[in-house]
Amino acid sequence: MIHTAGENVVLARGLIKRFGDFEAVRGINFAVRRGECFGLLGPNGAGKTSVVRMIYGFSPVTSGRLEVFGRDIGSGARKIKARIGVVPQEDNLDPELSVMENLLVYAGYFRLRKDQALRRAAEILDFMELAERSEEVVNNLSGGLRRRLTIGRALVNRPELLILDEPTTGLDPYARHLVWQRLRKLKESGTTMILTTHYLEEASQICDRLIIIHRGEIIEEGTPRDLVDRHVGKDALELGVDPVWRDSLAEGYGDLIKARQTLGDDLVFFSDYGKDLAEKISERALRQGVSIYYRRLRPTNLEDVFLKLTGESLEGGRVNK
Repeated sequence: MIHTAGENVVLARGLIKRFGDFEAVRGINFAVRRGECFGLLGPNGAGKTSVVRMIYGFSPVTSGRLEVFGRDIGSGARKIKARIGVVPQEDNLDPELSVMENLLVYAGYFRLRKDQALRRAAEILDFMELAERSEEVVNNLSGGLRRRLTIGRALVNRPELLILDEPTTGLDPYARHLVWQRLRKLKESGTTMILTTHYLEEASQICDRLIIIHRGEIIEEGTPRDLVDRHVGKDALELGVDPVWRDSLAEGYGDLIKARQTLGDDLVFFSDYGKDLAEKISERALRQGVSIYYRRLRPTNLEDVFLKLTGESLEGGRVNK
């Protein structure tokens, strides 16, 4: 659903991006509302990064309409960029400067006075828990600390829109959760965010709404919870069973099954009635003499939705459907 311009920080209609003869983004429509975290999910090569690069003016729009803060990105890129913070996939810090110096140099791009830049840098170091590392040279930092500094640097100009392209790739679990906490605080303070991520738990934790992009097209849109309820229900029943018996074991459960899928060697049933379904399948397997060598009943998640809709892992490899 497209909302009115006053509510939207980003508005895309019929957005297309081509690289030569290859169409990376194929006429998509979406809107990012003020104050929300909006997620872009999709396998590698789906078009996510192409979309965000157009939003922050790094890559020109081939055709279609793209407005940021109510301005056309093609004609208003300079003013738009002053109100945006960008966290790219790869850290591009100056490795020979200290943590503080990286922030101060970046503040100069936005013409902050020296006293303003120092004050803002100190605020960011506290916020990202980097104050004790302020004089340390970036080359000496761990990957997690560098990532936190890259995110902090994007906050120097107090952006109204923060674009995060795979912000926690390569981080250990502690560092990832710390970043999630900080992003939630930014959202609570009113910052609008656009997030591309390979981590479906990350999207579930942070995103208010998201789109799933597959081969340059939007194939689904909604809140994480709504997408799970709509496509896979509450429960996932994973069964390890000989492929010869899969079809006979899988058919005929009526409304108990919302969807089913083969993932590797496992047969997976999605249902709102997981326990009842598990009992009926066990009874049938016993009658037919089918051996189930692995069984797991668990809550469904966004990854189940993603695999059901795209048939691909986020790394771009096919899975069985």
